[in-house]
Amino acid sequence: MSSQKNKNKMKRGLTNRHVQVMAIAGTIGTGLFLGAGRSISLTGPSIVLIYMITGAFMFLMMRAVGEMLYQDPEQHTFINFITRYLGKGWGYFSVWSYWLSVIFIGMAEITAISQYVQFWFPSWPGWLIQISFLVILGLVNLIAVKIFGEVEFWFAMIKIVAILAMIATGVFMVLTGFETPHGAASIANITNHFSLFPNGVVNFVMAFQMVFFAYLMIEFIGVTTSETKNPRQVLPKAVKEIPLRIGFFYGGALLSIMAIIPWKELGSADSPFVTVFQLAGVKWAAALINFVVLASAASALNSTLYSTGRHLYQIAHDSPNRFLKAIKADTLSRHNVPQNAIIASAVLIGLAAFINVLPGVSDAFALITASSSGVYIAIYILIMVAHLKYRKSKDFMADGYLMPYYKFLNPLTILFFIFVFVILFLQESTVMGAKGSAIWIVAFGIYSQWKFRK
Repeated sequence: MSSQKNKNKMKRGLTNRHVQVMAIAGTIGTGLFLGAGRSISLTGPSIVLIYMITGAFMFLMMRAVGEMLYQDPEQHTFINFITRYLGKGWGYFSVWSYWLSVIFIGMAEITAISQYVQFWFPSWPGWLIQISFLVILGLVNLIAVKIFGEVEFWFAMIKIVAILAMIATGVFMVLTGFETPHGAASIANITNHFSLFPNGVVNFVMAFQMVFFAYLMIEFIGVTTSETKNPRQVLPKAVKEIPLRIGFFYGGALLSIMAIIPWKELGSADSPFVTVFQLAGVKWAAALINFVVLASAASALNSTLYSTGRHLYQIAHDSPNRFLKAIKADTLSRHNVPQNAIIASAVLIGLAAFINVLPGVSDAFALITASSSGVYIAIYILIMVAHLKYRKSKDFMADGYLMPYYKFLNPLTILFFIFVFVILFLQESTVMGAKGSAIWIVAFGIYSQWKFRK
């Protein structure tokens, strides 16, 4: 089938294979590979429950987004629904806030990439590594959406294979009673001394915000479906399988780790993935996992360029200003990708390479990056409110891909997001970011409403 175009003139170059694998990998963050030890040390085996509860609410959000995208599959950003159902003020707030938040995620990922590369080449300057990766992945996004899909497919496969290998190693060790320095691998390592709150209720609650941020950008799958040939076929399948992926990949990986190493003996600093593969006899386990997290960070940066480019293109169409007109952000290249919007986003992300070497500025950058996480929550809440409005609108498609029991589950999801936002104020490491995001939400929210007050 030849590539088609949607009404936004984007080329429908992504295939079902691309989207389904990206949907699987989209639920797997770098934090699972590097932060699993810390999350397990917080609450022990009950961390699996936190991943499942948080994953369930992220799935419900995706059902709400999916329902609206199914009704209007021509949209290539879910922010348009906020504009349509909550008004131009909240739409303006959301599209700029989301774009900036994803830019900061890209900045964080590009910083991480340089650290992973320096694992092998410590003498290479960080800024040079960052700019090199940015240029390469920028070109991938500029050539054609099909090339982006292919590159992202293989990045995703690396993450998926690594977790499958971890789960298979855990199953093998448990079935054979594999002896480790911590004793025999066994399910008993998970159930012994089990407690829902082994380190207190506070640590259990704190773990929610850490797990929540492991799921950030799960909504990216909604952005990609508009550039597939059959969005109404691809979207329900991609969203419907999210719970299965979360249960298998997160639950399977964490349970495998705790079956091999008793959870009380897991340190918060080291990656359990490295430890497990070393126990299995893989001497180069640290290098292997470093390669996996490098691929994961590069995948996130690749997706960030894709997402920010399309959101800036949308802004240029809906709320053009002098700067966006000057750079022609609302134009498409001959390959039908928003070339200028992608380049502008990439240049901003590239500033991270220089910000990180300036002592005072890097501290402010860390605060801004932390603040963007709280802003993300506000946008998730707005999309849920927009869904409630959609259900009462003339656009409602009764035979569409409906969110189940929305009258109860939609408000419950909003309450969960508020709960996560409140937790940010209770922890020393996140309180400054929470305050920064609260200031942005109030100040920019008021400005956005004032701008469109008529």
